[in-house]
Amino acid sequence: MPWERLPLAVPLYIDQERIVFIDQNVRVGVPRSLGDTLRIQSTGGTLYLRANAPIKPTRLHLQDVRTGEIILIDITATDGQGQPALEPVKIVKTSGSSKSYGDTTETSPSDTKAEAALTAANSPPTSQQTPIPVVLTRYAAQNLYAPLRTVEPLPGVLPVKSRRDLDLTDLMPTQPVTAQWLGAWQLEDHTVSAVKLQNRALTPIALDPRELRGDFVSAAFQHPRLGPTGRASDTTVVYLVTHGRSLAQALPPALSPVDASTALTVSAVPAVPGGDHDQ
Repeated sequence: MPWERLPLAVPLYIDQERIVFIDQNVRVGVPRSLGDTLRIQSTGGTLYLRANAPIKPTRLHLQDVRTGEIILIDITATDGQGQPALEPVKIVKTSGSSKSYGDTTETSPSDTKAEAALTAANSPPTSQQTPIPVVLTRYAAQNLYAPLRTVEPLPGVLPVKSRRDLDLTDLMPTQPVTAQWLGAWQLEDHTVSAVKLQNRALTPIALDPRELRGDFVSAAFQHPRLGPTGRASDTTVVYLVTHGRSLAQALPPALSPVDASTALTVSAVPAVPGGDHDQ
């Protein structure tokens, strides 16, 4: 796991020891709330973590004894019955500044300015940056479907709060699905919102982003179709990316039914027999 100033997720299983290699002597800051729930042993740049009871998400501070630098790790402890053993974790520091989500080029320290200028002059201008909607969608999908230990760090991303009771009835009005907001993350001026979709019909549904209503930069489904209701395949997630606005602001306004008692009645003006009528 590369340390890029973002907390690293290290899940634990109850009564199973997990080893964390840091390659530096550290002091461990543990919240008092853990008490005797977590056993920590540190020796020679290696941590041995063992939980004897469930632990809710808790942050530990690992401080380098020599430099004072702090590394943050988030631990949880759950029942691991029937699960394969968790492999050891090695935390490595990234050299220099952390690579941006759009930076895919590396320069060797031996390269001189003249060599770099010559290379740039002889190379055609190509864009190697990954679009932010792609990066955000991948990050959201990893947070929902991948183990926390495999989530790739994304510098600059922030979780976004929203109303869980957000009305998404009109998100896909042409299909018999229910929609529920799950979470959102923001990077610069783009936001990705994860929405759960569930089929209410007895027939499968092929998902088409053109049936989504709203002002979205991009939309991606976790699965291409929904199975009939009642099956495990009847649920999926759609990732909606917006620019400069939240999901609530990107949705179209809800249409309220017209009150028949206040509706206007338009009557035709009868023609005047025998000629034109006066204005």
